[in-house]
Amino acid sequence: MAKSQSADAKIMAKIIMYSTAVCPYCIRAEQLLQRRGVTEIEKIRVDLQPEARIKMVELTNRRTVPQIFINDQHIGGYDDLAALDQAGELNALLAS
Repeated sequence: MAKSQSADAKIMAKIIMYSTAVCPYCIRAEQLLQRRGVTEIEKIRVDLQPEARIKMVELTNRRTVPQIFINDQHIGGYDDLAALDQAGELNALLAS
């Protein structure tokens, strides 16, 4: 039986999350990633940087936060991240 990735394993994936200061879904996304072993998340605060919000919309065609990227691949928002986790696909993305 294959050993699943432990929470102690180092995650080398590059995580970027567009977020705001008061965003419950951003907090939930960060907590989920941390449970999967992520220790570093580059957070881009679109509430403090209007130009970052413009870039986020251009990249994703979405206006809501969070918008999450793993290794430059757009994952989507919290619901998309949670769906990947439920499907058992998140750990593989984080390990790549």
